[in-house]
Amino acid sequence: MSSKKKTFEENLQDLEVIVTKLENGDVPLEEAITEFQKGMVLSRELQKTLTEAEETLVKVMQADGTEAEMDSNG
Repeated sequence: MSSKKKTFEENLQDLEVIVTKLENGDVPLEEAITEFQKGMVLSRELQKTLTEAEETLVKVMQADGTEAEMDSNG
């Protein structure tokens, strides 16, 4: 396994391949279980990345005051 951390897009592409493979249903049960487990790990990693990105954007928006203005106008 490579020590290089994959990008969000690479992980998303890997997850899409797994989903397609499982949807086709032409994999043995043992492989399907393994692929499903890999997919769940990827899904958690992707969700974590999205959550961190959202938190970062909110902090940036609050730092320059635009988030507070948007909330009061909404």
